[in-house]
Amino acid sequence: MLEHYVDPIAQALGPWASEITFGSITLRILLAAFLAFIVGCERSSKRHAAGLRTFMLITISSSINMMIDCYISQIVQNHFYILSATTIIAVAIICTNCVLYSSRSQIKGLTTSAALWTCSVLGLTSGAAFFTVTLVAFALLMICLSAMPYFETFLKNRSNHFEVHLELKSSQYLQEFVATIRQLGLFIDDIELNPAYANSGLSVYSVALSIHGAELKKYKTHKEIIEALKTLDYVYFIEEMRS
Repeated sequence: MLEHYVDPIAQALGPWASEITFGSITLRILLAAFLAFIVGCERSSKRHAAGLRTFMLITISSSINMMIDCYISQIVQNHFYILSATTIIAVAIICTNCVLYSSRSQIKGLTTSAALWTCSVLGLTSGAAFFTVTLVAFALLMICLSAMPYFETFLKNRSNHFEVHLELKSSQYLQEFVATIRQLGLFIDDIELNPAYANSGLSVYSVALSIHGAELKKYKTHKEIIEALKTLDYVYFIEEMRS
């Protein structure tokens, strides 16, 4: 039989931290709000739609719902944590609506949505007085948001696969562009016409490329390849697409 889990930080603070008392309620809500404030600031500084207030409101409400469930479970036997489960579902729906496709066929808001959902879970763990779990998960969340993008960029820059946003002066140049790409040792995995630019006078595409040429794999970065493609007379604009 499993022993009842006692959070190390709550145990160090004393019995009051694990009970539903005024001091414990205040601590749990303030901790959830403070951690959400830090995450919200990080997202707002990068100009994401879901910013400071959104993160704080969702995390605080999650913490409150968990405390209500914990309180009811002390009174009612076999109580199912309805409010906590509803919170997770509601936040998941909100996060789904935050994910958008830009005019360049790029997914926007996916990381912010995942961070928002994670913060709602932090609110639940804080509301349950699992302070150690909350702080460890928060530290990992901040590492994912702040440090991992640099490592992710490092990996992407060394990948044999990348995607570009391509604007040609006319659709008649597409065949010539494809021929040039193949001569350079690149292979087109997928090419999609972007309808958002239908009336712009340009032919705009999202192109997924793979590096097959041995020389390109050894010496050329994505940036250098794109810079070379920019010199083509019929290319109006080209850039690598980032998620």
